[in-house]
Amino acid sequence: MRDNYYGAQQMYKSISARYVSAQRHSDALDILHSGACLQMKNGQVTCGSELAVIYVETLVKAKVPYGDDVLDRIRKIYKTFPQIPLPQDLGEDEDMQQLNEALGAAKIHVDCCLSFLRAAIKWSAEFGAHRNGSPELHVMLAEYVYSESPELDITRVSYHFVRGNNLKKFASALVNFMGKCYPGEDDLAIARAILMYLAMGNLRDANFLMDELKKHDLPQSDLIQFVNYLLPTLQRDALPLFNMLRTNYRSSIDREPAFKELLDDIAELFYGVQRKNPLQGMFGDIFKMMG
Repeated sequence: MRDNYYGAQQMYKSISARYVSAQRHSDALDILHSGACLQMKNGQVTCGSELAVIYVETLVKAKVPYGDDVLDRIRKIYKTFPQIPLPQDLGEDEDMQQLNEALGAAKIHVDCCLSFLRAAIKWSAEFGAHRNGSPELHVMLAEYVYSESPELDITRVSYHFVRGNNLKKFASALVNFMGKCYPGEDDLAIARAILMYLAMGNLRDANFLMDELKKHDLPQSDLIQFVNYLLPTLQRDALPLFNMLRTNYRSSIDREPAFKELLDDIAELFYGVQRKNPLQGMFGDIFKMMG
């Protein structure tokens, strides 16, 4: 049966390539889209996602501008990616084998979805969406990584949510994460999210997110205290106070290496402070792999 799906995938690739060679991009896009969705609905995630990536590559070749119609087609492919809960109440060796198989499948699904949506985000940035890529696509990626990753990377999730346009979903994900993470990870996740917004100059959404999170029980820590003082400080011309906060809370800030660079970005954006190293900026090397 799997050979049949692989054969079908090769047929879709061959026919779409002929259409592209003949400059019939619309026909190529139609067959790739239907092929990707069909393969995915039949559980062939690897084959389906490969066609999905070729679909995006064809958007680039055809120089298709970003717009709602194409976004809807990308969303339709995205919704065919499986969402499978991991097995619960495990005990026997057989159950553990079942869990290992489920974890392996989940990792493949996430990797495939990442490849597809990263390509789509890159296309959207090049052909008319926001310079960081479509906010809607960033939210899709963040949601899928958050809900389906067997080993949750909350930093990656936050990276995409801050480039998205759904603060309530982001707040909900962080609250959910706080309920299940290891001690000491909760305040880091909150501070990271707020600083990421601020490093993009987005004080409004940083405040909105913090207000949403405050509706729940926030961890009591020096790092959360620092963030609570930082937000009102950035609303006025108060560079000395900003620097004093960084000095007073240095031990908390140093818990995450990326925070220093995020704060350097914030100092440059809000107060015009030039960096000692001009090659640094916008989250540096630490976050480059996440786009």
